[in-house]
This record gives sequence, structure tokens and C-alpha cells, in this order.
Amino acid sequence: MQKRTNKKILTKYRFPSEWEKHEATWIAWPHNKNDWPGKFTSIKWVYGEIVKAIPPAEKVKIIVQSEKQKSEVINVLKSSHTFSEQVEFIKFKTDRGWLRDISPIYVKNTETNKLEQISFRFNAWAKYEDYKKDEKFPAFISNKYNIKNTDAIHKNKKVVLEGGSIDTNGKGILITTRECLLDEKIQVRNDGFTEKDYEEVFYKYLGIKKVVWLNKGIAGDDTHGHVDDVCRFVNKNTVVTADEENPKDENYKPLKENLEILKGEKRLNVVKLPMPEPLYFKNQRLPASYANFLIANGSVLVPTFNDENDRNALGILSELFPNRNVIGIHAVNLVWGLGTIHCLTKEQPLLK
Repeated sequence: MQKRTNKKILTKYRFPSEWEKHEATWIAWPHNKNDWPGKFTSIKWVYGEIVKAIPPAEKVKIIVQSEKQKSEVINVLKSSHTFSEQVEFIKFKTDRGWLRDISPIYVKNTETNKLEQISFRFNAWAKYEDYKKDEKFPAFISNKYNIKNTDAIHKNKKVVLEGGSIDTNGKGILITTRECLLDEKIQVRNDGFTEKDYEEVFYKYLGIKKVVWLNKGIAGDDTHGHVDDVCRFVNKNTVVTADEENPKDENYKPLKENLEILKGEKRLNVVKLPMPEPLYFKNQRLPASYANFLIANGSVLVPTFNDENDRNALGILSELFPNRNVIGIHAVNLVWGLGTIHCLTKEQPLLK
């Protein structure tokens, strides 16, 4: 973990941590059946459980494609006794709606003490072609809610970055993976970018002074290395990191390497989070991980997989979040979409 400072550029932004107060959590109601082959009918009820677990401590803003879909969502929420005044609907047509990755990054302008947003380019993880609607989402948010937008530009190009590829402690430290941001052959985000390039971007636009570079993400991750399946800050000094104890599992070596990197960071407390047994869809490994949890104002929503380690993971996180309700959300069907709770949601900070 190295400290880099570009003396020619003074940052005025701070990237808040996820456990700081939210005004709302955003989620986009599912509509693309290709994301959950053979499971789409059941997915809406999982979304209902996610929405149910967030109020009353904060609002939930739900993206819907149409008035017809809005009516369908209301019926689901009423059936699960979830519908309330704290649920707000926003119409916006998405391609797929993985809000963690298509949303802007919300920051605090330390000069004005106001909420602003930094927009990165979204290109569907440098893998898919259906992203033309999704990439317009940051501009929509800026215009609808009158939030000042700044595009992240480096080397005269808008920087490609997804929210799931980074995590912060809100105090100037960020974690990410080399596999996601620096691979030169597979799902290349920003061709030719080095660690220094990213660190300059993170400093200028997010106020990040230190970057912890982990190596790889988990097996089955469609994004090629998102950190939110691997390692997460739970407070300013502590991270939980996924750990595999089975030497025969393909995650064993990469996760042990990440663990060693983290242990080398003397300022960080490192807590191991177990991995569930492997899950597959048509012989494809699915990215099942307890690290893909969402921290809300009054709760922590954790994906569970009908696995013996479900209870262990919930227990570890309960100790780390004593003032929040730690709630397991059944995610065996959800992970067929190659992502779970954190991937689907995006918090909007509440600035005092």
C-alpha cells in the first residue's frame, strides 16, 4: 500500500464509506430474463425481501421500466407486507440494472459540504454489448435530482470503472484488485492504465490517498475480479476478506494470496470470512460469496446459500455490526445472475 500524491492537483472530494448515513438505497427491479435463466419468476420475491430489510431506517428508491412494472412491484411488496411511504419509484429504462456498477459514485465536496457525483464510463464490464441505456443512468440522476456531476477524465478519456470494483473506508483508503483493473488481455477497462494512473484518478476524483491492490477476485465472477466479492471495509480500520480452507478449491490460492497482502498492511485489522461450498449452473462456477453484503442504515443484508457456513458468516458480521440487524437473504437463485445483494444496490449518502 503506497501513498501517492499529485502535487499539481488538489482534491476537494471525499468518497464516503458505505456504513455512513444514507438518504436512500437504490435498486432496479429485474426485467431482463436472460440474467436469471430458468429462475426469473422467483427473483422478484428475493428483491422483495431485500426491499423489506432496508426501511424504516432509510428510503428505498426503486427503478422501474414502466407504469405496468410499477404496479407489478407494488403487488409483490404488498404481498410481503413491504410497501410503505418509504418506497419511491423512479421510471428509467435500463438494459439490465446492476446498480452498483452503472450508478455514479457519490462524493462529498469538502469545500461546499454538498453531495456531488463522479461519473465513470460503463461498458458492461468490457464483455457485453447491452449497455447503451445503462450508461445514461448517471446523467439521468444528475438532471432529475440536481446533483452536480463531474466526469472522471484521465489521459483525455473518460475512465471506465464499476462501483463493485472498489471499496473505501471513507478516510482515504481504497481496496481493489489487479485482476479487474490491470489485466491487459481479459475484459480490459482502460487500455494502458498503470497502478499510478488509477491512483491519480482515485486521488483527484475520490480523495483516495492510499490504494490496497489485491490480486484476484473469486472463481465464477463474470466481472473478472470485482472486490465486493472478496474484501470489504466494515469500519475505518477493519476489513473482512473471503477465505477458502479447502486446498482443492480453485479459490484457495488466490484468496490466500489476498489474505497475505492484507496482513502486510499494519494499519488494517483483518477478519476472515468463510466461503460457501461451490455452486454451479450448467457446469459454470457461480460467484457465491458472503462478502457481497449491503450495509444499510439499520441493517446488513447478507447473501446466504443453504450452506453450513451461512451461520458462521452471519455470526462474524453480527459481531462486527453490533448496532445493525444482520439479515440473511436467500441467494441461491439470485446468484444465477452472477451477482447478489451488493451488486444490485447502490447507497446514496446523507450529508449533514
